[in-house]
Amino acid sequence: MRLLGTVNDQQLTKMTRQISLDFFQRPFKHQIYFNRRLQTTGGRYLLKSHNIEINPKVWQQGGQQLLVGVIKHELCHYHLHLQQQDASHRSIAFKQLLRSVGGVRYIPWLMIINYHYLYLCQNCGHQYQRQRRINTNRLVCGICRGKLKLVKHN
Repeated sequence: MRLLGTVNDQQLTKMTRQISLDFFQRPFKHQIYFNRRLQTTGGRYLLKSHNIEINPKVWQQGGQQLLVGVIKHELCHYHLHLQQQDASHRSIAFKQLLRSVGGVRYIPWLMIINYHYLYLCQNCGHQYQRQRRINTNRLVCGICRGKLKLVKHN
């Protein structure tokens, strides 16, 4: 049993089963657990095993309300898939079900990118943030074609 803040995997499973009955009127019969390896998503529904993984940052940084929203989102995938319906994000059935149960569509703060390099155009002053180093001898400013200079490196 993995403890995470005040919620462990068993409590998460119990909470999910109750949410499934309350909002979907269907039982949740599989496993749900925290997965520390998730970085850019709040949760993931696994098609083959029907299990659900939750990013622990959702609970730690977002609290219970966001956690419930992510669980509802993943349960939409779960229940639609088990009913042999299109459970993809773009399907009308998914969007309608998600809206009716009040699940969250995405978590914007998970998508924050940590830039390591800052380049500055020496001509117009436009700034470029990059995760990887670029060749300043080959690349120029996209606005004025001026020369780029590395200003900051983390």
